[in-house]
Amino acid sequence: MKYEWIDEYLMTKPGVIRDLQREWNWIRYKLGSKMFAAICRDDNTNEPYYITMKLEPMQAEALRSEYEDIIPGYYMNKVNWNSVKADGNVPDDLLKNMLDDAYAIVLESFSKKKQAEILASEPIIIDTRCGLHCYNCEYKEPCNCGGCIETNGHPFHGECPVAICCQEKRHMHCGECSTFPCGLLLQYTNDPEQGDNPPGLRIEQCKGWCERSIK
Repeated sequence: MKYEWIDEYLMTKPGVIRDLQREWNWIRYKLGSKMFAAICRDDNTNEPYYITMKLEPMQAEALRSEYEDIIPGYYMNKVNWNSVKADGNVPDDLLKNMLDDAYAIVLESFSKKKQAEILASEPIIIDTRCGLHCYNCEYKEPCNCGGCIETNGHPFHGECPVAICCQEKRHMHCGECSTFPCGLLLQYTNDPEQGDNPPGLRIEQCKGWCERSIK
């Protein structure tokens, strides 16, 4: 999929939770129990083939008439939902605007009180694969390092085996893996020189991400 930024982009929005609808193999993004977007994945390869989001009917129709890679919602209400081909040519900025609109539509369906609660909630900031936050790193600014996610597993010190493993398994972070915490992650966590302080910090961070993002 060319839009690799989608998961991180949506998970930074206040109140968003993510789950896997296993029967359809869809990654769903929701506010409470209300879905506003989904990544539809192939059952055999887990490769995304559509990004589906809620839109106002007139906007949805206008976009479909302008872009051939935008179609009526796949297995959804064709009036209120659109799907974008995951390997299509819809501009990134337009897709971000569509996702923003989808989020806003569902947010506005809640009471004013609930909207305020959602907007006041802390977004989930996933800035590394292993759970060790980049903002605490003393090398980030001096080495102009974008971190393991932005650099596709190649931060300032070179290739990171943990990040590469996570990416190859198509996980956002290590906590999503069925073998978490694996031997490789524990090796880095417990390293005498570069390990966690306090011990197990990155393990607990990944657990926290899972608790907040998959409900």
